Amino acid sequence: MALVPANGIELEYDEFGHDDDVALVLIAGLGAQLIDWPAEFCEQLAGHGLRVIRFDNRDAGLSASLDNLGTPDLRAVLSGDQATVPYLLADMAADTIGLFDALGLARAHLVGVSMGGMIAQQTAIDYPARLLSLCSISSTTGDTSVGQATPEALAALARPPSTSREQAIRSSADGSRVFSSPGFRLSDEEMLQRATAKYDRSNRPQGRLRQIAAVAASPDRTKALRDVTMPTMVVHGDADPLVNVSGGRATAAAVPGAELVIIPGMAHDLPRGLWPQIIAAIVRNTGKAA
Repeated sequence: MALVPANGIELEYDEFGHDDDVALVLIAGLGAQLIDWPAEFCEQLAGHGLRVIRFDNRDAGLSASLDNLGTPDLRAVLSGDQATVPYLLADMAADTIGLFDALGLARAHLVGVSMGGMIAQQTAIDYPARLLSLCSISSTTGDTSVGQATPEALAALARPPSTSREQAIRSSADGSRVFSSPGFRLSDEEMLQRATAKYDRSNRPQGRLRQIAAVAASPDRTKALRDVTMPTMVVHGDADPLVNVSGGRATAAAVPGAELVIIPGMAHDLPRGLWPQIIAAIVRNTGKAA
């Protein structure tokens, strides 16, 4: 892993595969870290002749912390007052292109999950010449009439800040359980192991709040997505409690020629048992690029 300058900040990244293979960049979701893209998942993607690059978004993992921008007033943001919003998804899209520049990538395939899918969509809108293909997983367009979360998922997302390492790890594991695919759930021990690894690598509760504000304050992308012409794949689970499958359907409907893959039993995670379907969709989409 290494830090590189990108868009005026620093981003932590690592990669799999060969330098001379075409690049595929993975964008993580809200509060997530690059390790939320499992190494074995990345290795399997790289096995298809891809240089797979994963990175920590700003305010997450080992990338730049923007605590100097303050803590947003989420209640005000959700009411339409953007005075405390520190940055938008467009800024995170610019970070992604900054990473491309730092790594010497003229063009690359782009895959994002959840908030990462939103960033990937915005990158396709703002920097179309830099992308070979777009894949949006478990995400939505920014249209608030689609992709709504269940009350249980909203409660897990809005969990209060923890006051100890043990509490934070337990809270993270409990949240992951809410978002996990019913037929592919990890054991409680595995959930705790993953939550522990994430906490011990980086714990950024304030950064997560700034990312939530970025999602809430960014505009609906539906109209702009109609101008996206690159090969586009939309993958969504029909059991997603955090971003209802209607968000995936709306994304695919917005992008001309987009392929929609709805996976039965998939919730808001990347369960190992569904990797073959998810990877196949990603790889099929990369194959459509000129």
